[in-house]
Amino acid sequence: MHSIPIYTLIPFILMLGSIAVCPIFFNHIWEHNRNKLIIGLIFGIPTILWLLINGYSHEFFDTIIFNYIPFIILLGSLFVISGGIFVDGDIEAKPVINTTFMVIGAVLASIMGTTGAAMLLIRVVLHTNKYRKFNVHTILFFIAIVANCGGLLSPLGDPPLFMMYLRGASFTWFLKLFPEWLFVNGLLCIIFFFVDSYYWKKEDEKIRIIERENIKKIKIHGKLNFIWLTGVVLAVAFINPNVFEILKSNHNLSFVREAVIILMTLLSLMFTTHLTRMENNFSWKPIEEVAYLFLGIFITMVPCILYLETNANNLGILSPASFYYFSGTLSSFLDNTPTAVTFYSLAEGLVKSNGISIVNTNLIAGIPESLMKAISVGAVLFGSMTYIGNGPNFMVKSIAESHNIKMPHFFAYMFKFSIIILLPIFILTQLLFIFK
Repeated sequence: MHSIPIYTLIPFILMLGSIAVCPIFFNHIWEHNRNKLIIGLIFGIPTILWLLINGYSHEFFDTIIFNYIPFIILLGSLFVISGGIFVDGDIEAKPVINTTFMVIGAVLASIMGTTGAAMLLIRVVLHTNKYRKFNVHTILFFIAIVANCGGLLSPLGDPPLFMMYLRGASFTWFLKLFPEWLFVNGLLCIIFFFVDSYYWKKEDEKIRIIERENIKKIKIHGKLNFIWLTGVVLAVAFINPNVFEILKSNHNLSFVREAVIILMTLLSLMFTTHLTRMENNFSWKPIEEVAYLFLGIFITMVPCILYLETNANNLGILSPASFYYFSGTLSSFLDNTPTAVTFYSLAEGLVKSNGISIVNTNLIAGIPESLMKAISVGAVLFGSMTYIGNGPNFMVKSIAESHNIKMPHFFAYMFKFSIIILLPIFILTQLLFIFK
């Protein structure tokens, strides 16, 4: 692989800058999804031309065909199917109820994936808290717990773990991350309970009365969508080369999983009534926003990934702690899936070149277990540090905004939430579980 010039990283930096700056200073332009697509193409097309001219067409097409398209198909299917499940009725949006939602979401995230759990529960949480004036903090903790940190216990939980599973880690190995899962999610739920209790006391007494007096029995409409949701989960879990050997050798079957997922989506659209989706305030805008933004991100990040692969051996990344922080930091600003794969490749290269001792070391998928743990935990947890660290983050933000909740912009999310709440917890996680 040739040396990657550092100037090729500029489009990606500008793409991130646009996501961070435009909502603040050019909101009237940024609020239209078409303009997000235009901005993505402005930075993406020069990157595509550079990649094609310099012999990286394989890397470009591989990223789009085998990463971006499956990524959007999965997110889109979970968005559509969960959008057909409407929870009618109302329960009191007091701290213990909201915290219960977080706990349930943390468990479901490892069973049906962070995207599936987030898309299933976000509308329920929004519906429950519709009368409350102070509700932004609830969505922020929801992104951290349900859309990210909860998905640490299985390959279904988060795409980085699924990539490690495809590379040889056993399905049950991820259960060894239970101490980290319990520590992070338990601490976040406790902190959320106290934060929500603080804001609950600040609510106007009229709102607390409304919450108490408008309690209605919970009814679920669109239950058939749970079948289609199960179909998606099973497709992700079992339609892969580790289960079916034929998928390794026959490229014509590469998208069987995506075909099944699309089928589940179409069945949801066919068998869910229009009224149910209307009651759920279903709109295509959130998934359109994610598709357009991540198209630009996936294209412009190709040179970044190539740069990391060609220079990683010079970065001095050898210890579990360094793998944890490097994979975590980059997962915050790149999509955490290719970041995890890149650092797995680095660890594998270190083993093959004897750059790291493996004497008396338990190997998982060909790399030391300590490094596999560091990469997996770092990629999953730090995906919550920014809106672009993990796919569901932007989707949750967009759905919340469609319910007239004013979410913090890119920088505000970091400075007012992730850096002061999440980062200290992640540092404690390293000190307690990811040893040097």
